[in-house]
Amino acid sequence: MPKSEIKFQIKKATAMHLDQLHQLFEQYREFYQMPPAPETSKKFLKRRLTQNDSIILIAFDNFQAAGFCQIYPSFSSVAMKPLWILNDLFVNLSFRQQGVAQQLIEEVESRARNCHIFSIKLATAVDNHQAQKLYQKLGYQKNNSFEHFSKKI
Repeated sequence: MPKSEIKFQIKKATAMHLDQLHQLFEQYREFYQMPPAPETSKKFLKRRLTQNDSIILIAFDNFQAAGFCQIYPSFSSVAMKPLWILNDLFVNLSFRQQGVAQQLIEEVESRARNCHIFSIKLATAVDNHQAQKLYQKLGYQKNNSFEHFSKKI
């Protein structure tokens, strides 16, 4: 089977997946030039899993974790409906260009439809052209209606 046609198994992460998820999460943070923080990041993930304040999906090739995404539920006050923020999406380097990211996003969309979610919002680095190309291919549109600001506290 050609690499592009591999079907990955997507599972909702549980505490049982913490070690595999943690490895991917540290690689994700490294991608965004964050210093290693293995103990802190593992605690962070464990809290997300135990407090159920996010949805984490993991893509597997047999028993090997290939990628993950993390969704934070929120709301649109204007639409008065729930929305999801697809905050994190990462694919292990050895699984890139095999459809992992697309399958993760398609699973997020399927779950969003089942939960009657109004919209999915996501962001990526300005220079992450590969991700932007995938998002556009899947029908995501750049929002030019709002300027988004942030401030570290």
